[in-house]
Amino acid sequence: MTSRPSGAKPGTPIARKSASASWTANSTSPTTPARADWAANLFANPEFTYHLKESVQRDLRVRASIVRDPAEKRAILERILEKENALDQVDARVAGSHLFRVEVVE
Repeated sequence: MTSRPSGAKPGTPIARKSASASWTANSTSPTTPARADWAANLFANPEFTYHLKESVQRDLRVRASIVRDPAEKRAILERILEKENALDQVDARVAGSHLFRVEVVE
């Protein structure tokens, strides 16, 4: 049993990337269809604890907000995918992914 609105077990978005001063989280790769369970959790409860586990180990209180504007979504994804040499994926990602801006809550 879980307390998540979607009923899904707790987890992490499939991708977390830095596109500016805030992070973005999106749900797809070109070969993985968008999963809505984690996105439903963020819609219902946008504040959560992000556990950093790589070079820094720390828990951060953050707030997620959906990026709805297609032009803004495209601009963010272009910055991310350019760094990954994957600009050919922009159209698919804009059309098929959930994209959230994640910012630290003070």
